Formats: sequence, C-alpha cells, structure tokens
Amino acid sequence: MSTANDGSRIWFITGASSGFGRAIAEEALRRGDSVVAAARGVDALAGLAAEAPGRVEVVKLDVTKPDDIRRGVVAALARFGRIDVLVNNAGYSLVGAVEETSEEELRAAMEAMFFGAVALTREVLPHMRGRRSGAIVQITSMGGLTTGPGFGAYCAAKHALEGLSECMAAELAPLGVRVLIVEPGAFRTRLFGGAFRSMPALDAYAPTVGATRAYAAGSDGSQPGDPAKAARAIVDAIGLDPLPLRLPLGADAVSGIRAKLARVAADVDRTEAIALDTALDAAASGAETS
Repeated sequence: MSTANDGSRIWFITGASSGFGRAIAEEALRRGDSVVAAARGVDALAGLAAEAPGRVEVVKLDVTKPDDIRRGVVAALARFGRIDVLVNNAGYSLVGAVEETSEEELRAAMEAMFFGAVALTREVLPHMRGRRSGAIVQITSMGGLTTGPGFGAYCAAKHALEGLSECMAAELAPLGVRVLIVEPGAFRTRLFGGAFRSMPALDAYAPTVGATRAYAAGSDGSQPGDPAKAARAIVDAIGLDPLPLRLPLGADAVSGIRAKLARVAADVDRTEAIALDTALDAAASGAETS
C-alpha cells in the first residue's frame, strides 16, 4: 500500500475511460495527485496508467454491480490507503418521450445514473467519515435542474441524484465530508451523436421530441464546451473553502438554469395567494384544539 503525505489527493473516478472522467483523471495527475480510474472497459485506461504508473490504479467497475463496487473500493484502499475525492461520473444519454421509453430503459437509466452513484457513495462514506475528511463530486448535468422534451428518463435520473445529494450535503457537513454537484451543459464528450440511446419514435411526438432527436444526432462535434477546461474548473473547485454546493459549467448551463429558476419563481408568485389560502381558519383551528 502506498499513501500520499505531501498534500496531494487520492481521486476515485468512475467512467474514467473517456469524457469528463478521463479529463478529470488527467487533470488530477497533472497536479501531482493519484487516481483510481474505474470503468467497465479497462483497456481504454492503459494509456492513462502508463502516464503515471506509480499514481494510477485501474479497476474494472460497472456501477450497477454491487460486487464491482465493493471490489473497487477495496482495491483503492489497498493501493492508496484512503479516498479523498469520489467522482460519480459514469452514465449515458438517451432520448425519447416518456411514452416511447420502456420501463426497462427507464429503470436501466436510474440504475446507472442514480442507484449506482448512490451505492458507490455509500461504500466510500464510512472511510471518509472515519477520517472526517473527503469530498463527493456528483457529475449530474444542467438536466439535473432543467428539462426538455425527450430527456425525461435522463433528467429523472439526474434530478434524483441532485435531490439526494443536496440532502446528503446537509447530513455530511458536520462530519467533515463535502458535496459538489457539477452541472455541465453541452461539452464535446461521447454523450452526443451515436452514443445517444434513441427510443422507438411515435409520430405523435414528432413536433416536440423530434427536434430533440435532431439536436442529439446532429450536434456531436459542435458542442461549445471543452472537457479539459471543465476538468480544471472541477479540480479548482475542490480546493475552495467553503465549497459551493453546485457548479454549473458552460454558458448554456448558466443561462438554462437561471431561466428555470425564473420560471419557478414566476409560478410561485402567480400562485402565492392560492397557496397561502390553504391554511386552516383561525376559528376552525381553535375548535379542533379545544
């Protein structure tokens, strides 16, 4: 077992073979940190391991398999003695109206992007709590707060992870463990183009989901976000004190989230009188308690 006592961090990153996971791993290594690089296909991680053989542990891990999760954490602790930053990044994109999306596909999305991340977090937390130190980074999406026709399953998984993570941040703050929710917009990763899982199309949804399908198929390679810059922003953010709960990335994420929050505020303002009128009348309340 090797341990780092020079102020460097030990990162455990899922989905490390490509996209944000790979970019974060490379940025952490560039800064002198060590990385547990986890992915379903480990062949793609050979180059990363060769870059810093003394600071990379490659683990084969499917986040939907509990045995993989346990083995991965055991391997990380055996190699480095601790995990300072867990990055839950594994996931994929799918497009289809809710009616077009089978229950099997919806459950698979939730398993990979919600339950898998939760299971790995629960496996790591006892070690972080024991040291009263650590950070959980949840790579969600601007779709963790915003929505769009055709992204129901994807947004459901990301919304669920954000809600749980916000609660978890409050639970863990007194225990020395921090939580960062990262909400990227469109970046040049493999989530676009052919990597999208497209559900069988129904003609009824052509006017709404059709535009989303076209966007998903045609925007690969033209996304405005740079994954390497996103990785630098995430690693920089981990050094902030206090750590923000949310980190939107990209102009589209910032504008999209602000627009969503404005719509929510407008609905609250519009329905405030209706909402406040649901309280028990004073006379009725007194009668019930007398």
